[in-house]
Amino acid sequence: MIDLKGKNALITGSSRGVGQQVALGLAKLGCNIIVHGRTKESCKSTIEMLKKFDVKTYSVFGELSDEIQVNTLISQVRNLNIKIDILYNNAAIMTPFYEDIWKHSWTEWMETFKVNVVAMYSLCGAFIPNMIENGFGRVINVTSGIKGLPELAPYGASKWAVNKLTDDIAVKLKDTGVRINTLDPGWLRTDLGGENADHPVEATLPGALAPALVEDDGPNGQFFSAIDHNLDVGLF
Repeated sequence: MIDLKGKNALITGSSRGVGQQVALGLAKLGCNIIVHGRTKESCKSTIEMLKKFDVKTYSVFGELSDEIQVNTLISQVRNLNIKIDILYNNAAIMTPFYEDIWKHSWTEWMETFKVNVVAMYSLCGAFIPNMIENGFGRVINVTSGIKGLPELAPYGASKWAVNKLTDDIAVKLKDTGVRINTLDPGWLRTDLGGENADHPVEATLPGALAPALVEDDGPNGQFFSAIDHNLDVGLF
């Protein structure tokens, strides 16, 4: 297990839910945290929660379905003038559950893929090259164990795309100090998972930290399950 103290982590969708838990978990390990939300206002609660840790905190904002806002978000991060050591692509949206599985509109398909896949790709492209130059990087793309639910077809297909893109990028990182992996946080009681989910959002820790803690020659292009991963970091 590597030491993350002093590393800088950008976590999309960390104004609440799983992303907020990841921010708290990484801060407990000594990471400086860049909180992301749709708006600057939405980041305030997580920033407040991070004050109990001896780490630096920053906030950036932007709607991930909009190319201009994604590019502005990338500029905000670069203007912080710090290295990005960990990129945690957590943010995602889910379209409505349709009993009529043919009801999903083109707009719903496109919005889902823009947020869940294309924005993730853009953020990887913005920060992975510098990670390679710096000789260190950890990229975690949040996926889902969803299957057999065409009622949520755009979401399920987008997460398949996340898996495939992660696998492909991993090939290019084989001989570098950068590792990219996927993380399934499990079915959690969040705005996305709903009130009937199996686990509280806090159950994502400490397992969600596992792919950030792999060694330089560790898993690459692999799947991690937050709920199933038995991780002892000595802090939780």
